[in-house]
Amino acid sequence: TWSIDYEVYSKLKNKQIVIKYNTKIGSKRNKKGYAERDWKYTKPIDIKETSFEIKDLQGAEKYEVYIGIIDKSEGNQITKDSEVVWSDKIKAKTERGWGLMKLLILIGSLGLFIFGMKIMSDGMQRTAGEKLRSMLGSITSNRFKGVITGFSSTAIVQSSSVTTVMTVSLVNAGLLNLRQSAGVMMGANIGTTITAWLVLMLGFKVSISSYALVLIAVGAPLLFMSFRKSKDLANAIIGFAILFIGLQFLKDAVPDLDKDSALVQFFINYKDTPILSNLMFVGLGALVTIIIQSSSAAMALTLTMVSKGIIPFEVACAMVLGENIGTTITAELASMVGNVHAKRSARIHSLFNVVGVTWMLIVIPLFLELIGWLIGLSHGTAFDPNNTGMANEGIALFHTLFNAANVLLLIGFVPLLVRLSVKSVKSKGEADEEFKLDYITGAGGLSVPEVAILEVKKEVAKFGEVTTRMNGFVRTLINDQDKKTRNKMFNKIMKYEEITDRVEVEVANYLDQVSTQEITPEVSAQIRSMLSITNDLERIGDIYYQISKTIERKDDKKIYFLPEQRENLNNMLDGLDKAFAVMNKNLNSEFGHI
Repeated sequence: TWSIDYEVYSKLKNKQIVIKYNTKIGSKRNKKGYAERDWKYTKPIDIKETSFEIKDLQGAEKYEVYIGIIDKSEGNQITKDSEVVWSDKIKAKTERGWGLMKLLILIGSLGLFIFGMKIMSDGMQRTAGEKLRSMLGSITSNRFKGVITGFSSTAIVQSSSVTTVMTVSLVNAGLLNLRQSAGVMMGANIGTTITAWLVLMLGFKVSISSYALVLIAVGAPLLFMSFRKSKDLANAIIGFAILFIGLQFLKDAVPDLDKDSALVQFFINYKDTPILSNLMFVGLGALVTIIIQSSSAAMALTLTMVSKGIIPFEVACAMVLGENIGTTITAELASMVGNVHAKRSARIHSLFNVVGVTWMLIVIPLFLELIGWLIGLSHGTAFDPNNTGMANEGIALFHTLFNAANVLLLIGFVPLLVRLSVKSVKSKGEADEEFKLDYITGAGGLSVPEVAILEVKKEVAKFGEVTTRMNGFVRTLINDQDKKTRNKMFNKIMKYEEITDRVEVEVANYLDQVSTQEITPEVSAQIRSMLSITNDLERIGDIYYQISKTIERKDDKKIYFLPEQRENLNNMLDGLDKAFAVMNKNLNSEFGHI
């Protein structure tokens, strides 16, 4: 772009403008005596013009540019002898072309957005920690209350993945049943739609990234304050700022493509293909979400591409449906290390979203018309999908209404979803449902110490039941003279002793990881209690194993108990049964200090 002095404009009516340009390296070659052909010239430009676009330049290259004035008679035949009045040298640099570096910048921008989302979410989790756990753990069988709880928790921590993973952890620990977890999962789906509105309203309209450093300035001093929740609150504020800084980078990193570009044409050409196009773009949305492991980041990327005109409105809506399916992978992964109930809880989430997307694909043309009518009504004009601002509002509204409608439609079918999840995730019997050693999943607990403590308490209570069974095994050894039964008991006691060793190590390791988090004095006291309890229970397992080996040696030497000795031993075991009953009752109640 350039400007022309109006005082001399009248003298330039018979003139034209020409631009000569060369790379910085090319201009140096010219100075060393190379031919004038190293320079490139534009076609003559009308004197009234004040801008000109030169295409097909090398990306990230430095150029030297001169703007010249020539007579109209010169035409396109410009040589070094032509009478041209050249401007002073103009230095210019082209933007980096789309390639590996641009792709890495795009991925980095997305990574910064996800990083900000994680810091903010973790900060909010810890700030609300105990209340959030209580909110999820105190759900009744009322599925509507579950929906409200799931919505509230997701709105607080700004991550549906956190809510679903925590729910899977609580189901794994036996604190929620499948019906209760279904309501929470449904509520989380509605809660996650708030993120799209935040991104749209603050990231695209207000541009909160301009105030990000101000937010960090507010949050940073909290890192050094002594009150318990200050650091968590600081993380939430700073994470919120980083999230929108990442969004700003993301908007800059996504390339500007005109309507004639191959990528834009691809989306336009396929968007009107019946059924196939919607399925293809749903798959694309799911794939993007699975790769980046965040439906919020996938939504931000979708909104950004719409704002740049890369994907049409209809394509973006289909991708949003895919993002709803893609986000279920987080809960499925978290449940892989859990028991059968945790796996079924995650499966309910997947079934809910897949069924929702299926019925929406059938009615999507009518639903999009409704969205267009509502957006047009709010603007007082007809909805224009080519208007990127209106299109982005339409996508956020589509996301919210779809999830709300899906909940209203399927909340009455929760019992059916539970039955389907039970059928699709088969139990492996007692070893899976009852004798699964670990209530600890490690997926949702570690980031929320209060949930971790609940998981470990459940595990310790189960540990107590395991050691209690060993008392019965020893009673059988003392009273039963059948060789086959006695050999079975010897093997069982050895197996249980190995289990007690493993449980103590795994619980200790897990509590060690929990203790590295920001924890309250109450949580610290509970950790000490449980470490002491597991050590004692493991020692009990060792003692029973030693008793069994003593009985085994006695058998080998053919030494037998007298009736009075056997009666005294049975009396002792009766006393131990009563003691174990009291112990197990205590382990299943609240405890903290020792």
